[in-house]
Parts: sequence; C-alpha cells; structure tokens
Amino acid sequence: MAAPIIETCHVACCANRTPNVVSWGRGGTVAFGTCHSVALYDPLEKRVLTLLNGHTGRVNAVKWIHKPDCAPESHLLSGGSDNCIILWEAQVGKYVQSLVCKGHTGSVCAVDGIYVEGSNILVATAASDSTVRLWLCSEAKGAECLHTLSFGSSFMMDVSLALLPGSRVPILACGGDNSQVHLYVQSSGQQMQKAMSLQGHEDWVRGVAWASRSGELLLASCSQDCLIRVWKLRAKSRMDARAEDDHDAIRMKEDIFEVMEREFAVSLETVLAGHENWVYGLHWQPPTYKGGELQQPLSLLSASMDKTMIIWAPEEGSGVWVEQVRVGEVGGNTLGFYGCQMSPDGSMIVAHAFHGALHLWCKDQDKEGQWRPGVVISGHFNAVLDLSWDPEGDFILSVGADQTTRLFTPWRKQDGRQETWHEISRPQIHGYDMQCLATVGRFRFVSGADEKVLRVFQAPRNFVENFANVFGTSSEKLLTSSDAASLPEGASTPALGLSNKAVFQGDLVSKTKGEEEQFSSISDQYQESYFHPLIMTEPPPEDHLLQNTLWPEVQKLYGHGFEMFCLASDSAGSVVASACKASKTEHAAVILWSASTWRQLQMLSYHTLTVTQMAFSPDARLLLAVSRDRTWSLWKQNLPGPDDTEPLFSLHAHTGKDTAVHTRIIWSCDWSPDSKYFATSSRDKKVIFRI
Repeated sequence: MAAPIIETCHVACCANRTPNVVSWGRGGTVAFGTCHSVALYDPLEKRVLTLLNGHTGRVNAVKWIHKPDCAPESHLLSGGSDNCIILWEAQVGKYVQSLVCKGHTGSVCAVDGIYVEGSNILVATAASDSTVRLWLCSEAKGAECLHTLSFGSSFMMDVSLALLPGSRVPILACGGDNSQVHLYVQSSGQQMQKAMSLQGHEDWVRGVAWASRSGELLLASCSQDCLIRVWKLRAKSRMDARAEDDHDAIRMKEDIFEVMEREFAVSLETVLAGHENWVYGLHWQPPTYKGGELQQPLSLLSASMDKTMIIWAPEEGSGVWVEQVRVGEVGGNTLGFYGCQMSPDGSMIVAHAFHGALHLWCKDQDKEGQWRPGVVISGHFNAVLDLSWDPEGDFILSVGADQTTRLFTPWRKQDGRQETWHEISRPQIHGYDMQCLATVGRFRFVSGADEKVLRVFQAPRNFVENFANVFGTSSEKLLTSSDAASLPEGASTPALGLSNKAVFQGDLVSKTKGEEEQFSSISDQYQESYFHPLIMTEPPPEDHLLQNTLWPEVQKLYGHGFEMFCLASDSAGSVVASACKASKTEHAAVILWSASTWRQLQMLSYHTLTVTQMAFSPDARLLLAVSRDRTWSLWKQNLPGPDDTEPLFSLHAHTGKDTAVHTRIIWSCDWSPDSKYFATSSRDKKVIFRI
C-alpha cells in the first residue's frame, strides 16, 4: 500500500507592514514577505505556490532581479530584520538559498539587483544602520561587499540600480530622510562615487525607480510631500554643445556629471501632483520585447497613504503627464497603501496596505478604461493564536493578535477550475488581541480576547447565502437548519463600541425624501449601520470584508476574573468550557456554560495555574484540561438525575506534581477519534499518549 501524500492546499498569509515587501516578476509570480518567510503567489491560480524560509527576522524587502531580455526571473532578493540579505535561485522548479550577504548592523529595508558581467549580480541594500552597501554576488567568490556608503544620521528608504545609457556602468539612486535623491556611479575600481544629489522634494523620499527608454534613463521618486518627480538622464552629445551656444533657446536646467570621460545630463521631466497624502510606492510598467527591440511603456504606477493608486502617463499630443486611472478605497478606518506593483502585461495592479492586505485590480476587458477589484488571498497580519473547524469541515475559523476573527472556505468555481481557499468573512473586528475560539454548531462560535468577557456570535442570513454561493451548496438547506426566520441580515459596529450590532431587514429600508428631512432624534441623522447586503459569487475584496461581513454578537458571558486564555466545546454543541489567565487556584477554575441558555453550569477547580488548553472527547463524555502547573486533569460527565436538566462533570483522573511525567509547562492536548486515548505535549519536548 502506497504511503499517503500530504499536500499543502492553502496558505493564509498577508504582506508585512513595510513599504518594499512586494515584487511582481516577469514570469507572473508575485513575491512578498510574510512574517519571516517569502511567499511566492500566483495571482492567476490565486494560491501561494511555496514559502521560502531562511530569515530569522521579519522580511522587510523583496525584489526580483529582472533579466535584460524580459524572460522569467531566476533570482530573487530578500532582506530582513535579521540584518541579512538572501539571494534565492531557481533550481529544478524550486527556489533555494544561493548566497547570504552579512554585514549590516541594522534591519535591511530596501534591496535591488542587476546583472553585470555575465551571470554576476550587483546588489544594493539599504538598512537602518544609516548605510547603503554594494555587493557583488558570483558563483566563484560568493557574496563580496564592494563598497559601503555611510549617510551619518540620515537613513535611506529605497535604492534602485540601472546601467548608464550606452555603457555597462552601474548607477545607483538612493532616496532618504534628507529630502534628496542621491546618485552614485561605479568608478574603475568598482567603488561607488557620488555623481550628484537631486533637489526638489520637501519631505522624506520614500521610493525611487529607474526605467530605460530609447537610450535614456527615467528616474521616478516619490515623497512624503505628496508629490512624484520624474527625472531624465541622458548622455550628452556634440549636438548638445552646439545647442548650448544658442542663447535664445529655452531649455530645462540640466545638471552634468562625468563618467569615464563621458558627460551625462540630468533634468527634471515632470512633477506629478494628485495624491492627498504621503506617496509610499512607485512602479514602472515592465518593458516588453517587440520586433527584437526592448520597449518601455511610459506608464507609472503610484500608491499613497490616501488609499489610492494612480497610473500616470503622458498625453499623446502634448506629452504632458496626466492621471490615467485612479483606484482605491473610500471610507473605513484603516491606513493607506505601502507599495504597489504592476503585472508584466499591465492588465493588473496590486497594492499592499498597512494591515497587510493585498488589493488587486484588473483591467475590464469589456469596458475600456474601467478597472474592477480582483480576488486575492488574505490572512492575519499578526500571530494566529487559535482556530476551529466547522463541524461539517466546510470552513475554518481563526483568531489572532491582529484583533480579528476570520473565516476561510474553499471557492468552488462554476467553470470547474481547481478550487482555492479564501477568506469570505471577518465575523469579528475587535479592540483587543484575540486569544481563543470555539465553534458551537454550524454557524455559532464563542471567542475570547485579552478581556474578561466571552462573546458569542451567530451568522447572519447574508453570510449563509453568500457562503452557499461560494462553497457551491444550497442556501435553502442551510437556512432551514439555522432557523432563518429569526436571523438578522447582517451586522455593524457602533462608532464607539466593541459589540457587533445586528442589522435586520427593516433597518435596511431606505427612507423617502420627506422622511429624510424630518429627524426624530440626533441619532437618526447619523446612522451607524454601515452594513449593505451583498450577493457574492466570488470571495469579497478587503473593503467588503471590513464592513459587510461582520456577524452579530448575541451574548456576553461574565464570570472570569482575568483575561481569557482558552476555550473548548463538545461535539454535541451543548457545553462550552472556558479558562482564563491565573496565578491562584480560585482563578484557574474551568467554567462550563450551557450552549442553549448561556448560563453558567459549573466551575471545575483543580489546577493552581493557568489552564492552557482543554479538549472534549469526541463522544462528549470526557473533558481533558492541561495547565501551566505541569499537570493534567480528566473530568467525566455524570449521568443526569431525574431533576437534572444539564449534564455535570466530576473529577475522574489527574496527575499531581509528584507523579507528573512532564517536567515543564503543558501547552496542548487532544483526543483520538475513538475517545480511548489522549495526548499531551509540553515545553519539555515530550508528547505523551495515555489510555
């Protein structure tokens, strides 16, 4: 019999909260840093292809090294808070660590690389140690630091490399907190010498990007002054010398520098004003090969903290740079975009936001000039602390330190393509870090956060209908099983509240014009309901997840004296067990709740420190608890007497400190499917099975 094969079917993740952490390759793969890993994501298949693990700190910068012939890349750069830069190389269908560059004494925040002298790669990196380093990566010598540029008390936010027109001489652009763009060129001894500093920005320069076009270089720079500047760099010729003799001609001011007895001129091409907040990211539309020639489209994408992305391009007649497309979010309470990327063919653009979410827009093929939101993956942007499966196994709920509860399910497409997992609902957006979660039946769950209160949520009608559409099942069958008559349409969060308020059908009826002018109270003028029912046939984008997929809170459970730590529910959906942080026996008690009336059934006292995890046996007759006090306890359900309406539990077995096998804190426990065995795992690196 062949061994079973375990495959990864879904990775829920998001981009790290840094500006230069997403890069779209010519082969169509999007690379982005997520926690300590680099994720390779296919936007067409809508799934993470693989995770590259090598950093020991947060990944802050990711960059594909583009080939001169626009072929799919074979090298990828990543830099992290571990002060290291890793060069990844494609080998036999997968990416492996090729070289590691060590030398920075601070977190790496920007990376870039170009091919020089065959397969050798010149890498530029910027870090929080106020330096920019140039590395030469080769198979023969490995990673060699060529030069270190020190900026004293200044920090460089971004770096970009290119080759000077008509030569193989590298030029480096650096943008930083001194409001200038610094240009460096490589001298004959492989050292970088300063060519000039470009003045004009009035605040920190957040991004720089080169583009090569018709023997010229274009450099775009964006800043916290809300402006984008495009500079033109060209090699001076004899014709320029004759033109300079004509004193009557009107010309743009040019700054001149010399490299290897050749003169190059830099002038300001245009200033782009359209964003209303800091501009964090820039990306030129990738070049293409047509007729054997490299063609660079004059199309520039920018992303800003004003939650918009703009595509800029010069008009055909006048050549004046204007805004062609603007997409983004309206409203909400989130910060804006940290960076942007454009697909190789220019038909898709993606931005990554402060909360890590990827925002994808696709060019509408039917309506020229129109763009529509696209389906993209999502995930927690901080530690995931608990998760729970739907009893039927159709979806999974998770909670994290990012103060959200998220629901993931497979998207079964109508055209028969491979199903992919996506987040289709964000039932809870809280003000405290989430800690624990337990599902109770199909469409109810209990969650605990860094507060003393447990909160119970129930799915609204709109979620059940949309879940049926995405998952590919009958909504009538689901609504019948969940008492559809009493279900609200959705939920919204009051402006100053933490509780999701139910929104019923009557709340959605729009007022007539006459009624709108007559408000009976102040609260009527400022409606708190932001929920709008959606009919979804595909997973929703981030702005809908934030506003239209909340679940109403139906109950609060009070009883614990400290912050919640763990939850468990039985297979029958009748009992919920909860425990909180504790340093004394009275606070370490497990509380049992009735899932039908939500009243407190019983307090189970045995442990002296925090109960770290609990698990009901699959037959719902036994409850297992493990604790920081290095012991476990087993509680057995008593047969109900004639006067008992709810089952009660009594201590059936336990281990004491003198008889305990584990010597450190016990973190987790679980049961075998037949309820005959259970396992405990501990910080002492042991997993112990018991009968």
